[in-house]
Amino acid sequence: MPASLFPVPRAARLFLALGGLLGLLSVAGGALAAHLPDVLFAPSGRALAREAVQMGMWHAPALLAVGILLCVRGRRVPLLLAGWGFALGVVLFSGAVAWTGVTGRHLGPVAPTGGSLLMLAWLLLAVDGLRR
Repeated sequence: MPASLFPVPRAARLFLALGGLLGLLSVAGGALAAHLPDVLFAPSGRALAREAVQMGMWHAPALLAVGILLCVRGRRVPLLLAGWGFALGVVLFSGAVAWTGVTGRHLGPVAPTGGSLLMLAWLLLAVDGLRR
């Protein structure tokens, strides 16, 4: 069938692309965390880097789900907010945790802010799931 019969909304394309990119970056980060020399990590930093990668990998499918749901259910505010919450939250959380793993320095409230955004995004996804 021609693609024009089933147009994909711009927001859906964005979150699908972000989900794919996050999956790619998570696999690459996992390879780096597994194979880089210990000298490139702070003490116990390799474990933190793996946690950052794992969080990213868990949220890649969430972004893909938001993109798919936007195609199926249409443009809905809770879905859009959930997608942005997943995207920004994983950058803040995983980025801050990975930074700490490599440098040994904490970025203050960045990781908790990212984690809070991720939790809010999951809540918004649940709220949208309960709506008609």
